[in-house]
Amino acid sequence: MNETDKSEPGQGPRVGLFVTCLVDLMRPSIGFAAVELLEKAGCRIDVPESQTCCGQPAYNSGDMPDTIAIAKNTITAFEGFDYVVAPSGSCAGMLKTHYPEVFRDDPEWSPRAQALAAKVYELMSFLADVMPIDSIEAELDASATYHDSCAGLRELGVKNQPRQLLGKVGGLSMTEGEEAERCCGFGGLFCIKYSDISTGMVDTKVDDLEQTGADMVLGGDLGCLMNIAGRLQRRGSRIEARHAAEVLAGMTDLPPIGEPVNKSLGGSRDKG
Repeated sequence: MNETDKSEPGQGPRVGLFVTCLVDLMRPSIGFAAVELLEKAGCRIDVPESQTCCGQPAYNSGDMPDTIAIAKNTITAFEGFDYVVAPSGSCAGMLKTHYPEVFRDDPEWSPRAQALAAKVYELMSFLADVMPIDSIEAELDASATYHDSCAGLRELGVKNQPRQLLGKVGGLSMTEGEEAERCCGFGGLFCIKYSDISTGMVDTKVDDLEQTGADMVLGGDLGCLMNIAGRLQRRGSRIEARHAAEVLAGMTDLPPIGEPVNKSLGGSRDKG
């Protein structure tokens, strides 16, 4: 995706899309779904080519020099937009919550970090609270349950917004899990450093998903969804994992997360 002219008059707000590393490398369709939804909401979209990682892995590892360098690059790339939107509560939380903390004592970068943080939104929250979509044209004859990611829920207050949007998808029925807010055990480096604990956490999550009887689990963070999808498949579950943006944009002909592209090209797995 190339940058467009950010100076065109008489159009909607200029939105810089923070694609995220995982979306860029593992599931680009989420990025394209985000663009489609944001354009339907009346926004002008740009994807700065200079963007990289949000810096969260370095930050969580205590590597402050690299965190600062990455954060400065991100601030510089996105500070000219009206809004900055990410299809990830985790990455949006890093920009909105932790950048101001990183530069708290820096007289030059602190105001710039705070200014950026003030206009950062997770995608579902932005589409529900800031630039609501008039109608969702997507249809999906399936039942789904929603996983609340930790950062989106606890740092950004993303809870009702995705459910509100998904409720407009024709044919889709939503079922709440009793453990919808429980951590899936991903946590970035956490699942690598503490794999046994992480596995126990995702098993509890999968148990709850299966109890809902849903065909699929939806969410707003690809990291969580990849972790959940991997455990679902290892346990032989038929529940699919998909990003909410893909469902809202009608991109359900793609294979579920964790399945190869050459498999299930017709969409959802046969439930019969």
